[in-house]
Amino acid sequence: MLVRHQGWPADEVEEKLRWLTLGGLTVVPVDEVVGLAAGRLHAAHYHRTQRPISLADCVALAIASAVGSRLATSDPALIATARETGCAVVPLPDARGRRP
Repeated sequence: MLVRHQGWPADEVEEKLRWLTLGGLTVVPVDEVVGLAAGRLHAAHYHRTQRPISLADCVALAIASAVGSRLATSDPALIATARETGCAVVPLPDARGRRP
């Protein structure tokens, strides 16, 4: 999103991500279990106009659920899906500064 939509240089985005991992962010690999859970979430909750969650959104939700963490996002559709599936959320401000 930052590179494609905001025009940030990819190297700068990667540097910021490295800062997050150095600060304690845990990176969880996407294995078969997570991939299947994400696919199930997408199949059950995706709707083109009413619930436009991406498969990547579903991967994030599947991981948060698997490790028992809260999911941080500004996406209202993803928040709704997380709440429906019992995953706690941390609503982040969107591009306009509003929290869902």
